[in-house]
Amino acid sequence: MTVRTSDELIQELRQIVSVVAPLQVANDPLFANAIVFDIRDAADVAEGKISGAKTLSQRFIELEIGRYGLPAEQPIVICCYGGRMSLIAAHSLRQLGYMNVYSLEGGFTGWREQGLPTEKPTVLTSAERARYSRHLGLPKVGEAGQIKLKEARVALVGAGGLGSPIAYYLAAAGVGHIRLIDADVVEESNLQRQIIHSTRTVGQPKVESAKGRLIELNPLIEIEAVNARLHADNASSLLAGCEIVVDGSDNFDTRYAVNAGIIANKQILVSASIFQFSGQISVFAPHLGTPCYSCLFPEATPSALSPSCSTAGVIGALAGVVGLLQAMEVLKLVLGIGEPLYGKLLTFDGLTSTIRPLTFPCRSSCKNCGHTRHDSTQVAAAA
Repeated sequence: MTVRTSDELIQELRQIVSVVAPLQVANDPLFANAIVFDIRDAADVAEGKISGAKTLSQRFIELEIGRYGLPAEQPIVICCYGGRMSLIAAHSLRQLGYMNVYSLEGGFTGWREQGLPTEKPTVLTSAERARYSRHLGLPKVGEAGQIKLKEARVALVGAGGLGSPIAYYLAAAGVGHIRLIDADVVEESNLQRQIIHSTRTVGQPKVESAKGRLIELNPLIEIEAVNARLHADNASSLLAGCEIVVDGSDNFDTRYAVNAGIIANKQILVSASIFQFSGQISVFAPHLGTPCYSCLFPEATPSALSPSCSTAGVIGALAGVVGLLQAMEVLKLVLGIGEPLYGKLLTFDGLTSTIRPLTFPCRSSCKNCGHTRHDSTQVAAAA
């Protein structure tokens, strides 16, 4: 049996696999809906790739392509460095049954030489791949999801009982930028539930204490410490620049101020509260047509009916349970998976271990988001 050379194999594949020029991919309507897969090594992709291209490993392309759920007739363009390895990968996909697979002539080199659009993508470093390996193996996370987490910017209001588990697990998950907002200092009475702090940090600003611990946990992310008290006048500015806001505060004034801030900034809010042995959590996104916090709670509960933790007490582990539910909602939102708690209030009773979902509607008369919803409806109708 005669052994073929690699050049002979490439020449043979050129007779089997369709080859397409970069300008044709960029300009021909035939490729308007084509998906470009870049199969180069991660180090090469990090230096630049075709704008909008998705990355796949050539070694495992037959195994990885299935997670995209593409129909057999989907136009696919395979890009490598110079146009040779893409022939092999395209042939493999043809053998799987994909009918419209093309190899990009000249690969990324040819594309760039034509002056066509490129981008420098967010990629995972070898350290990040090792740290988040259990995420990378999840079908609904994978490399693409971990990159979403790396690019995410989350603001966390409160570095106390709820903020502690939220911050811990968002940092551990690889959320790339976490902004901590709190004006309090660590007190000894906090340590029963605010596990991000320690005896060593008593007397320090909570945001600095929390930042130090989070950097120890995950030095690959950015932690922004804002030692300030959020209120109605500064909420929108303190929260600006983050896609998701998590409210771990313990009073109605702050919660209503956060709600007003996310309405002004068109952000998603994950909010929760705890009391003695029970807690509740919901997700608000009025700019997406869902209720806001004021739709659920039009008026603040009188202080006599909602005493603080220092007055009424709270079981420490409850903060962990509810805070982790908040963290899970944030991860779902960033990854675009599951069903966020829009228009739902999830209640947790720690004494009976009962979780109960309740639904609530938008209020057209809501003084905070009602006008925004009306304006959005009018804009949509005009369009």
